Amino acid sequence: MINNISKKKPYYKINERLFQYLDKYKRVVNLTIYYNDLLQYAQAFPLIDKYGKDTLWETIFYDPYRNEELNTGLTQMYSLLKTDGDISVMEHLYVDRIDFCTFGNSKPFRVRIVNQLNDNYDYFYIKRADASRIYGLELEHMLSPNHINYFVSKETLIEEHIAGIPGDNFILEYLVTERVNKVRIAKEFVKFNERCFVRLLGDMRSYNYVIDITPDFEDEQYRIRAIDFDQQSYEGRKSLYLPQFYKENSELVKLCSELLNPQTIKQYQFEERTLIGKRLQSNRYRMKDLMDNLNLDTISSKEKIVQLREELSKQHESKMFLKCNSMAEILRLNIKIVLNKPAPF
Repeated sequence: MINNISKKKPYYKINERLFQYLDKYKRVVNLTIYYNDLLQYAQAFPLIDKYGKDTLWETIFYDPYRNEELNTGLTQMYSLLKTDGDISVMEHLYVDRIDFCTFGNSKPFRVRIVNQLNDNYDYFYIKRADASRIYGLELEHMLSPNHINYFVSKETLIEEHIAGIPGDNFILEYLVTERVNKVRIAKEFVKFNERCFVRLLGDMRSYNYVIDITPDFEDEQYRIRAIDFDQQSYEGRKSLYLPQFYKENSELVKLCSELLNPQTIKQYQFEERTLIGKRLQSNRYRMKDLMDNLNLDTISSKEKIVQLREELSKQHESKMFLKCNSMAEILRLNIKIVLNKPAPF
């Protein structure tokens, strides 16, 4: 099990080439409020959950004269995410609460938006735009079964809330119940593990993903969705891209070993690789644009690049990795080799 990981990843600024890519694919918007504006709050209080535990978030408050400006700017952000900027929905919305998290790399703000007509609420996030997170969001959008809704403006990133039960809560509170279909959970964890490794998404500990539960006509379907993309192609250790090696996921790993035999696991891995291949084919031009940008960008250190190419060379028994000089080259080769693995039957 993994006991350590890079605690503080450097911030990688979005360069002009990446901004051009984002603009081409309609990810750039104009805002009236930016991430740095939200840092100018007056007070902050710890946010405690329903069990009395510190959530590591703080609820923040601003000087009264700023509230109207913030309400207008933040509801405009929400309308960009939900209705492509149609301001007609804004008159029914108001900002109920703003939370700030100093834990982690992105130091996000979480905004709770309420519809005053029916008291229904939703969330979205405002973060400092980091290049490696942008690459992670784009790869998730193209290669996973999940569409990702986000926008960038200057150095500010706004993201749609990804709904689901936090993985750590699911393991503690739901996995122990009788109504959970444990075989389906095990299957989904195998597929999630494969997705992360193919596209080299790291740090998928249980609190960095959610479980999306969909009722079916006879049972429930489960999907594990990543919510943290800061460790995209950053780490040097191969095992950090495999959720199975994190101690926080040990209960799910145990479930897989108890309920799935090796042949079944290989079948699920092949199924997921096949689906990733189809998504890649559908997004091949956009993927090429992204990888061309990544190849000229920096989202990791030289030492980590050398370590990862050596470990993947041993993993895949391929010396081609030793010729890679960037995370983009490693990622491209890893996708190619993994997706071309033969069927296990």
